[in-house]
Amino acid sequence: QVQLVESGGGLVQAGGSLRLSCAASGRSVSMYTMGWFRQAPGKEREFVAAMSWTGGSTFYSDSVKGRFTISRDNNKNTVYLQMNSLKPEDTAIYFCALGSRSYMPVRRTTNQYDYWGQGTKVTVSS
Repeated sequence: QVQLVESGGGLVQAGGSLRLSCAASGRSVSMYTMGWFRQAPGKEREFVAAMSWTGGSTFYSDSVKGRFTISRDNNKNTVYLQMNSLKPEDTAIYFCALGSRSYMPVRRTTNQYDYWGQGTKVTVSS
């Protein structure tokens, strides 16, 4: 049984930073694209960032490019999202997700990911 557990969310002032972690169990993430998505109240879940299984390819949404960085530590079976220069519009629940098949190229749509964490809440105050 694959489980993804996010942590690191919280309340931060605009301009601050947070580092989210996603610890996986039940499967090695080393062969899978991993993604971060977020969902704000009343809005659909949206893509934030993804990293290929090799770590060699990363994609970011335009809204976070240059401020967020996705990384992975396959030895720890963990994926991270470093979030800098946070803005109030970054307020959302953040979810990590495991790609639907091994060696999948980086994808930005939710239907390309089969396993999801429970989410961690990020609140950015102005």
